[in-house]
This record gives sequence, structure tokens and C-alpha cells, in this order.
Amino acid sequence: MLNQGWTYTDRLGSVRSGLTVLDYYAQRYRHSTRGMWRDRILRGQIYLNDTPTTPDTPLQPGQCLTYHRPPWEEAEVPLGVDYLYEDEDVLLVGKPAGLPVLPGAGFLQNTLLFQLRREYPQVSPIHRLGRGTSGIMLWARSSRGRVRLSQQLRNRQMVKVYRAWVGDWSHEDDLRIEQRIGKLPHPTLGTVYGATDAGRRSQSRVTVVSRREDGVLLQVRIATGRPHQIRIHLAAVGHPLVGDPLYSPGGGLNLTVNPETQTYPVPGDCGYFLHSFRLGFHHPSSGDWQCWDCSPPERLR
Repeated sequence: MLNQGWTYTDRLGSVRSGLTVLDYYAQRYRHSTRGMWRDRILRGQIYLNDTPTTPDTPLQPGQCLTYHRPPWEEAEVPLGVDYLYEDEDVLLVGKPAGLPVLPGAGFLQNTLLFQLRREYPQVSPIHRLGRGTSGIMLWARSSRGRVRLSQQLRNRQMVKVYRAWVGDWSHEDDLRIEQRIGKLPHPTLGTVYGATDAGRRSQSRVTVVSRREDGVLLQVRIATGRPHQIRIHLAAVGHPLVGDPLYSPGGGLNLTVNPETQTYPVPGDCGYFLHSFRLGFHHPSSGDWQCWDCSPPERLR
């Protein structure tokens, strides 16, 4: 089934002299080739200031580009969501692994946001989970909830605990990781987050839950919420998540081309075991402390 299509809007800031419409899209959005962007412009899918444009039209600061993407068929994903709790301010749900949270990377309607807004039109996410990560997510249903919960997140007043599966573990049973996280070059996305000393401070506390013949179950409490923090931190100390296609030991990127798809690994690729297990926060209306658990898949119990 085709979705409804989407319009992507870019408001231009500073623009180098001579940059054309085609140059802009080919250089900024490298998931498509230069030839593909040229075809879209010629088919009238890209507008400049609300008017169809040409590939060689030069750009100026302050202009508005819109790409009117026609309806497309999205990849199938698991759409089953567990509703854990709701009131006028808060919605707690359990997300399945494989379901994207927000539109992007070819997903629009097959996202958690789209599914929830069918029933809760004003709902907004307070934090994020990667597509391959399962477990509890906190959403705001009111402006009061959004403001007060977001403030708690910024001030590191929330408790966020995850379960993770690694092949082995050569460190102590209790380890604090403080590897900085920042942007690294990526061949198709431009940049993605990884371990780099030039990045932002981040902190994870890792505890061994059990050591088994086929791997090690970890519990990870994060004090900061950098993108893909747990995946990066565990890789940085030499133990990436089992099945993680992107992050290599050391926290860098695996940029080996997939022979089946002829694509580079990206953050949204699945295959690893990571679960948002526990979430604690002060309720935005009452101020009462609430702590919720979400049952993990069998391997992470």
C-alpha cells in the first residue's frame, strides 16, 4: 500500500556563490545520486519559493526549497505497540524493535509517531529510541507535560535503564563509561554519531546482570542521552552489541558495503539486542515520582 507522500522543506541560510538547486540536493542529501535529483527536478517535484525550478538555477540566501515526494511503498515493520499507562499529561508505550519512532529514511506512516497520532493527535515524544531498540518510551499529551518532562530530561532528573546483549565482557562487573560522542563522516549520510574526543561529554553506568555461554547480559543506566549512546559506549570499550551492523570495537563506524544491498550500514539498521527497560520521572502535574518497567524480550531477561 502506498502512503500519502510528503513535502520536505529547506529554508536556506548562507549560500556559496554559484550553488545551484541540483548542487544543493546532490551535496546535502547523498542518499540519492546526482542523476536521481536531476530527474526529480525535471519532473517538477522540487520548487523554489513555491515555483517549479530547474537544475541549474542559482540559489540565494533566504530562499525556500520544497521537495514534493510522491506516494511510495514503505518497508514493512512491526506495528504492535503496548500501551502501558496514560492520563491527560502522559502516555507510556512499549515499542517493538524494528519500528522507527519518527519519519525518515523512507518511513512516514510506518512510524510510532504516525501510529500514535491516529488516537492522540497532539502527542509528542520526550525522548528517542533507535529503530532497532525496543522498550518503554515516554510521550507528552499536553503542553504542560511536554514542557515539564522535557525540562527533567535536560536536567538529567529522569532515570533511564536499558538491557543490552554483548558477546563477552572483559571488564569489571560495574563500569562507568565517559567516552565523548560526536559526528563522524559517513559516505551516504554525510555524518553519523560515533566515538570521538571532539564530541560532547556522555556517561553510561554498566552492570553485569549475568554471564552465559552464548553471551553477557548487561544493564546500562545512562546519565546523558546522546544519539546511539549505549551502542557507541559499549563498542568504545571493545564490546559492541551482538548483531550491531554499524559500530565497531573502539566506537568507530563499520563502513563495509553490504554485498546484498550494496549499501553502507546506517544507524537505522537492526539486528542488535537493546531494550529500554526502566523509566523514572516526576509526574508533570502531581510531582509524584513514578518508575515504570517494560518487560524485555527473552534474551534480555
